[in-house]
Amino acid sequence: MGGFFGTVSKAECVTDLFYGTDYNSHLGTKRAGMATYDENSGFARSIHSIENSYFRTKFEAELSKFKGKSGIGVISDTDPQPIMINSHLGRFAIMTVAKINNLAELEKELLDANMHFAEMSMGKTNQTELVALLIVQGKDFVEGIENVYNKIKGSCSMLILTENGIIAARDKWGRTPIIVGKKEGAYAVTSESSSLPNLDFEIDHYVGPGEIIRLHADGWEQLRKPNEEMQICSFLWVYYGFPVSCYEGRNVEEVRFISGYEMGKTDDSQVDCACGIPDSGVGMALGYAEGKGVPYHRGITKYTPTWPRSFTPSNQEMRSLVAKMKLIPNRAMLQGKRILFCDDSIVRGTQLRDNVKILYDYGAKEVHMRIACPPLIYGCPFIGFTASKSDMELITRRIIKEIEGDENAKLEKYATTGSPEYNALVDRIRARFGLTSLKFNPLETLVKAIGLPKCKICTHCFDGSSRF
Repeated sequence: MGGFFGTVSKAECVTDLFYGTDYNSHLGTKRAGMATYDENSGFARSIHSIENSYFRTKFEAELSKFKGKSGIGVISDTDPQPIMINSHLGRFAIMTVAKINNLAELEKELLDANMHFAEMSMGKTNQTELVALLIVQGKDFVEGIENVYNKIKGSCSMLILTENGIIAARDKWGRTPIIVGKKEGAYAVTSESSSLPNLDFEIDHYVGPGEIIRLHADGWEQLRKPNEEMQICSFLWVYYGFPVSCYEGRNVEEVRFISGYEMGKTDDSQVDCACGIPDSGVGMALGYAEGKGVPYHRGITKYTPTWPRSFTPSNQEMRSLVAKMKLIPNRAMLQGKRILFCDDSIVRGTQLRDNVKILYDYGAKEVHMRIACPPLIYGCPFIGFTASKSDMELITRRIIKEIEGDENAKLEKYATTGSPEYNALVDRIRARFGLTSLKFNPLETLVKAIGLPKCKICTHCFDGSSRF
């Protein structure tokens, strides 16, 4: 997906920029970049691959090249960025968190208008450069960003570092978040509010869908009012979000805890303890244990020093190996017990298959699984929270094809909790992995835990409801 951080300060900002960007590292795996602006020396920029190493290790040695009181940094799951532009709007650096589904169409439109693309280091058009070219067609930044909103299909949030502060623009449907933080003498803007506390920033404002603001060291101004309608991704709370982060005022860990608690209160399974699949399943498991009235145990522990991210390798076989290597079972906590595990979701099922086998191998008597969200029935066309290239990579679609002979048959019924089709789907998944029982949280419970109106949340991957 990707994440970014920017700050404008009355003093040198590089330290805050470096660590603030690093706190978005869980959101992307391909490229990282930083840019700063100094009144005397101008812009400085650097981009590195982070596919085989961490953001800090790539940028720490060259921090001395960055100077200035304003800067932006990005962890990108797509293209090398930020892009540097010189145009009638002035010099600026731009970075995006975006998924542009009609990139080829827009590329042709711009080429036909005698525009050109300069950033081709990955052998294809860089979508952040495309966004920049759409912006410079406007008479000012606001009109240019409106052009992006009107042209792209998908989503796009962005930070623009100018010679006069930072412009932050959130996707017009608000699918990805932007949060403003403040402290004495500085303001910051970020995808993850977890970037703020250790740098002494307090949350000041949640940028609204389509809202455009400009930040200075002593405050921010609104350049475009937010839209009324919003479709923020519900999966941010389920999986992507860091536990201490807040979106729209709703804390990630609290949402996970509530979803588990609500399930635990009504679950009639007889189990000895609840456990969480690290990291994103832990909050739900703690809530489940409290709601159910059973102890929480750590049956699996995550080894973080050298296995931080299971989705870093480029192919599925290696991703599955990394997913296995980073989770270590504890035989002493598993042997002879009826274990209930909580996890965020089931996408392909590869990690679940390996985990369940290990649990039985290590002596678990029964293995029950509880999932924080409903089954993923539809691929995401808006922000791309998985690496799936096709809906057929979803285990649900493969099973629907087995049952119906057509992976697209009766999707609405399969997405309806409690329907005969839904029950058959869940039981097939349960049997495939040898689980004693399997339950998914219904959509109503997830929406209740998030605490926002259903119409403000994108639940497309569960029910296919968002057609914008």
